[in-house]
Amino acid sequence: MSRNPDGKQIKVGILGATGTVGQRFITLLSKHPWFTIHVLGASSRSAGKTYAKAVMWKQTTPIPPVVRDMIVHECRPDHFAECVIIFSGLDADAAGEIESAFRSADLAIFSNAKNYRRDSSVPLIVPLVNDSHLSIIPQQRALQNPPLKKGFIVTNANCSTTGYVIPLRALERAFGPIESCLVTTMQAISGAGYPGVPSLDIIDNVVPYIGGEEEKIEWETLKILGGIADGDDGIKTFDMHARHPLRVSASCNRVPVIDGHTMCVSVRFQQRPPPSPQQVREALVAYTPEAQSIGCPSVPVHAIFVHEEPDRPQPRLDRYYQDGAGVSVGRVRQCPVLDIKFVVLANNVSIGAATSSIINAELAVLKGVVKVE
Repeated sequence: MSRNPDGKQIKVGILGATGTVGQRFITLLSKHPWFTIHVLGASSRSAGKTYAKAVMWKQTTPIPPVVRDMIVHECRPDHFAECVIIFSGLDADAAGEIESAFRSADLAIFSNAKNYRRDSSVPLIVPLVNDSHLSIIPQQRALQNPPLKKGFIVTNANCSTTGYVIPLRALERAFGPIESCLVTTMQAISGAGYPGVPSLDIIDNVVPYIGGEEEKIEWETLKILGGIADGDDGIKTFDMHARHPLRVSASCNRVPVIDGHTMCVSVRFQQRPPPSPQQVREALVAYTPEAQSIGCPSVPVHAIFVHEEPDRPQPRLDRYYQDGAGVSVGRVRQCPVLDIKFVVLANNVSIGAATSSIINAELAVLKGVVKVE
């Protein structure tokens, strides 16, 4: 079992603890080797109740005993003052002001919400891709009024963006810049939260529209795969892949699958001639992110698992492989329009949500961004 550098248990709090993402945080953190759940936060309707009475539990495993009788608090910083790390599973409607208040209280926030993803000093991190973007946190702290010593916000990406940028990073590392990318998603209904899409809309149907999703994928990809540039004024900025412009076109669909987003991806490389399908398979298999090499306990053995079968990956068969912490890729082949096409499967409630936030926090601890006293 991996240990944190100081060998101490780290107290964490969870915001939005009764929601779908909050429940997944609890499931994962209840057995974490470093992090100890110390405080649960939810709406005023849930505050004052035990967690078991406040939650409508929808996970496939029972409520962990460590939280069953824990009293739920309102999402106010004073209730979380003893926590080193805060995980936010809040809905976007509530996350903005609450997460800002927690940061101002000098608390470290790892958020699944979209509210601060476009902030110029907030890193948007897929932990198997761009943990180097943690380097902008000192600037984020310095820009607050007053400047902060410990507090910051780190966001993880949209669940579909997360799944397909992992193989894109592997390919750019091996073969250089990608010029253009087409991605068509088949997104599970759990991505819409609970109770989600009405049954009469999704049973025996595909809905070819998810509000705001295509724009999020197209924009987030550039921030994640891009670097950090130093401005003439000394302010660091995310370069949005500007040194090698990348065009992304996304088409998003809701499909009658419970968990697991499937994405059909085609890419064109700047490199000519482009790599062969076999070279692409080998690069995907060989990809090792820093989170693996430095010992984050929640990272999968395979960041990318490559299937050789012609009909994989499939959500029902592959979404829980490695507890949903990696991605599965299959059907790697030549594209007659671009260069290479393939299929990606990512568990949207694991690596696409809570698991990413947890690994981001592990990276922050190991890199000294979060100090354990």
